[in-house]
Amino acid sequence: MSQLDPSECPIELTPVALERGREDTASDRLHLREPSTDGTVTSQFEETNVQELPPIDGGWKAWRFVASAFMVEVMVWGWEFSYGIFQDYYTSNPPFQKYSTVSIAAVGTSAIAIQYGETLLLSLFFERYPDLLRPSVWIALGVATLSLLLASFVSQIWLLIMLQGVIFGASGGFLYYPIIVLLPQWFVRRRGLATGFIFAGSGFGGFAFPFLLQALLERYGFRWTLRIWAIATFVIVGIAILGMQPRLPIPKYQRGKRPRFIPPQMHFLKSTLFWLLTICTIMHAMSFYSVSLYIATFTKVISSPLSASIVLAIFNSSGTVCQIVMGHLCDQFPYAWIMAGSTLLSGLAVFLLWGFAQQLTLVFLFVIIYGGFMGGYNALGPASASDCAGNKPEQSSIIWACIFFVRGIAVVVGPLVSGMLYGIGKASQGAHVGYAGHGFRALEVFVGTCTVAASLSSVMMAITRRKAQE
Repeated sequence: MSQLDPSECPIELTPVALERGREDTASDRLHLREPSTDGTVTSQFEETNVQELPPIDGGWKAWRFVASAFMVEVMVWGWEFSYGIFQDYYTSNPPFQKYSTVSIAAVGTSAIAIQYGETLLLSLFFERYPDLLRPSVWIALGVATLSLLLASFVSQIWLLIMLQGVIFGASGGFLYYPIIVLLPQWFVRRRGLATGFIFAGSGFGGFAFPFLLQALLERYGFRWTLRIWAIATFVIVGIAILGMQPRLPIPKYQRGKRPRFIPPQMHFLKSTLFWLLTICTIMHAMSFYSVSLYIATFTKVISSPLSASIVLAIFNSSGTVCQIVMGHLCDQFPYAWIMAGSTLLSGLAVFLLWGFAQQLTLVFLFVIIYGGFMGGYNALGPASASDCAGNKPEQSSIIWACIFFVRGIAVVVGPLVSGMLYGIGKASQGAHVGYAGHGFRALEVFVGTCTVAASLSSVMMAITRRKAQE
């Protein structure tokens, strides 16, 4: 028996590859060494529990996880990215039409911001209590369902913000978080491709749901629409949870021997690469969500409400294919250069297409290019987080959570700044129809500048990576 401090090593997982020369094999095994009651750890050769693991980077269980995560992405993010349909309904129909547009917009904004922002706290909590992850997901599904059901009965905007916004957003974060934890367990070499397929769910939902929700709202009103959606969410996400199984055994800790809530060594906070990624994420989110919020408004000005709905649907869906393609490309090429290229092309699209758009043709072209490349950017997140983790891959999930946290802040700040710029521009420009007209000039310059700044940050990331590898 060898003496070890159980607080430092309550369980030791020692992977042993049966086929040498391969990074991962289908026949990986874990030798689990449980601590004894006297603080000692049983030798691997004295008592060994051998558990065969499912294949990594392929196989039925790995792709079942991808399909299940895709459905969670569709029902959680696709729903929230379609809130613009509810906003238009709430501002035009009782009982919420008497409230300001800002307060109605807070319903959708608060849901997305909280869902992004809470990821960091969830990461810290479930690093300490990994055994509570799965029960928490089931509880969150019940809370999400109940929040939509209760929201269908309210008539005051503050209750709607709390139920459809804050509470659904918080529970949606719990539903989504297992994807962050489990994806690195199932995929290594093909992680980018798997991420692309999963993240494509938000684009799929963002394309299909606006038309579906519009039909439901027109036929049944918002109360029955929310009730129908609550039931659909419970059934579909419930089935998806069953398919999101962990690949590795869940650690079991002795009482009082759990990891610290704040990890003792987070070396990535001293990494230039991490802070460049943070800047890039902020610039990307401030730009992307500003366009998401105001492109429909711009389209209504130059065309019609129907055209605005079509443009928003194309914008939401154009990232679907690009996320799969860009995710696959980052498995083959350096992700930082893919980031740089996609954001640069998007910035050029803002200045050259949206700026000159006076007809729907240029608007359609703009949302396809910008929505595709900026939407596809999200598929590069896991690769960048793993790179920042370096020789501590176990920290990749908390790095991704940190990136989600700053994205949640940018989701609020970007549209807020854009809204003020649009208000100023509309008051000063009026019906001006020249370059970046109709009051959108300052907003478009802000969006384009943020996008180009994201590209420059990506270039600096690529240079930093190259110097670190030399």
